Amino acid sequence: MKTKYKVLVIDDSEETVAGLDSFLSKKYEVVTATNGLDGLKYFEDHNGKFDLVITDLVMPDISGVGVISIIKKKYPGIPVIAITGWGEHPGALATEADADLVLDKPFELSDLDREVSNLISKAGGR
Repeated sequence: MKTKYKVLVIDDSEETVAGLDSFLSKKYEVVTATNGLDGLKYFEDHNGKFDLVITDLVMPDISGVGVISIIKKKYPGIPVIAITGWGEHPGALATEADADLVLDKPFELSDLDREVSNLISKAGGR
């Protein structure tokens, strides 16, 4: 049996996390966190063995930009999608922090599905 690719979703909106978990879990093994610190803890607890990370940019405690920077420094090959509802400025910061893609909220789930698949394929998956 083929192992499902593993995706970490981090967003401080429980509604967004639940929606993305429900949608993505049809194709992927999904781990979720409702803040950046928990997301980084899950990431480290799994020794970075995720095929892709999706993180919100504007969150309390540690921003998505901080999350992206930490993940990319230790695991540069893991694709990261930044999601934001806050216009250009956070998007520019996410790009600077090496996010592979920035999606503005609201986005189409079909677009997210295509981008997740593309990025995992480019990265070679596991």
